[in-house]
Amino acid sequence: MAINVNTVYTSVLSILNKEQRGYLTPYEFNQLATQVQLEIFESYFENLNQQLRAPENNSEYADRVKMLQEKISTFETSASVNVVVANNVGTYDFSAQNPSVHRFGRIDYTNGSKLPVEIDKVTRQEFLTFRRSPLTAPSQDYPICYIEGTTIKILPAINSTPASPSAAGQVYTLEYVKKPIDPVWNYTVGSLGQYIFDPVANGVSKDFEISDLDQTEVILKILMYAGVVIRDPEIVQQAAQAVAAQDQLEQI
Repeated sequence: MAINVNTVYTSVLSILNKEQRGYLTPYEFNQLATQVQLEIFESYFENLNQQLRAPENNSEYADRVKMLQEKISTFETSASVNVVVANNVGTYDFSAQNPSVHRFGRIDYTNGSKLPVEIDKVTRQEFLTFRRSPLTAPSQDYPICYIEGTTIKILPAINSTPASPSAAGQVYTLEYVKKPIDPVWNYTVGSLGQYIFDPVANGVSKDFEISDLDQTEVILKILMYAGVVIRDPEIVQQAAQAVAAQDQLEQI
């Protein structure tokens, strides 16, 4: 489940105002919320890497590997991609054609009615070596690719063609982890100049997309950054200590 953006904002304001620490505008909140969501989202992968090296836990509700995999799975998706041939190499720039790509998973190739084939991901040096060798030259049954910046380069060089119910063509399917949508606390201005929340139902405000299990960490991290914005080192210190304590608890 997502985290309600209004709940987070009102919680942050309540904590700041209770101690008369200052005020965080909607613009400032939205900027901090985006940064915090990305930080927590990226931590899923690092934490999963650490937990996979830890002793196995078979508990149904305390298996951290399973929990992290469930958090990440919300963002796993796939899309047909348009591969074009340039300099005898198939290319696909996901930053231009699909900017939601956060982490590359795999890319499959389907030729007509044949079963999909996973394109083997190799290093640049391996790609160049295979390309030059007649014995290891990639084929439609054994294609290869490597990633250069935000561009996937594929051999053999085959243009993708639109797939349709009547005529299947050369189709490339990208499996990837998408970026979470930036949270937005949208508002209208009331008669007294106050900010009035414009709810998510209007399609303007956006909730946090990361797991609701991370709501406490979201609030603490925003408070930590808010302390920097309002120049209150005590808020920064207290929030940072609370975040560090929670992170340590999750790693035990």
